Amino acid sequence: MVDPAAAPPGLDPTCLAAFVAFAEHLNFTRAAAALHLSQPAVHGQVTRLTDQVGAALYRRQGRRLVLTDAGQAVLAFARDQAARTGRLLADLRGARDTAPTVLAAGEGSYLFLLGGALGAAHDAGLRLRLLVRDAAGALEAVRTAEADVAVAPVAAPPPDLEAVARWHVGQHVALPTAHPLARRAALTPADLAGEALVVGPPGGPHRAALEAALDGVPWRVAVEATGWPLTLRFVALGVGLAVVNDCCPAPPGCTAVPFPALARRTFFLLRRPDPDPPPGAAALWHLLGARARS
Repeated sequence: MVDPAAAPPGLDPTCLAAFVAFAEHLNFTRAAAALHLSQPAVHGQVTRLTDQVGAALYRRQGRRLVLTDAGQAVLAFARDQAARTGRLLADLRGARDTAPTVLAAGEGSYLFLLGGALGAAHDAGLRLRLLVRDAAGALEAVRTAEADVAVAPVAAPPPDLEAVARWHVGQHVALPTAHPLARRAALTPADLAGEALVVGPPGGPHRAALEAALDGVPWRVAVEATGWPLTLRFVALGVGLAVVNDCCPAPPGCTAVPFPALARRTFFLLRRPDPDPPPGAAALWHLLGARARS
């Protein structure tokens, strides 16, 4: 795997720029349009970069193209180089570096975990760009230097990233206050027998964990929804019950009852190892760590 911390000899900056555009679109035609070049020109530049690196940078997966590990590493290197060049030129010209610090996290994390820290970042004068990504997308964003910092629930710290466990989140059932189960001190899987549940799409980690907890318990899908805000909106509308992170408050007219059958989820603060991170990224890392919710 290519080391993103050091440039292999002979990497052409023009080819690196073409590869960044390709990696952001994963489509040569759209990358060419973004660069105002022809599609064969961009394809040729990426091919030359592949030859310079000596490893495949992308591969076909079904009908789409995806980056290889080497491609992700080269993308991170190219973005790092562009950011460092921008900071150097700003410093030499005596100007303020205006590049924003980029944070990647899920919508629920922004709404229910990070509000205090984001407010503190604003008060501190940090200019932020927020990327809304699921856990896999947040990890990819920080690995490829699209984001400076990420917040994501992961089962274990990724070995290639600096990771600190910061938020430990349990689960509860959100349901209308008038529902008979709303008076319970806690709920078990058996209590949800016969209920209609608002759940995420199949294949997601939370849906998989819930299905495992409810194995042998009859239940039905009320509606599939992505994201806690939309899920809770359906609960408030009376569409069904939902098992959600306990950092998510129940909407008006609803109650949240603990559901200990699902394990607590750990949200990690993540970044790429860097002995000299940008000042904004270092400040954001500190703010998120100092304002952890446990």
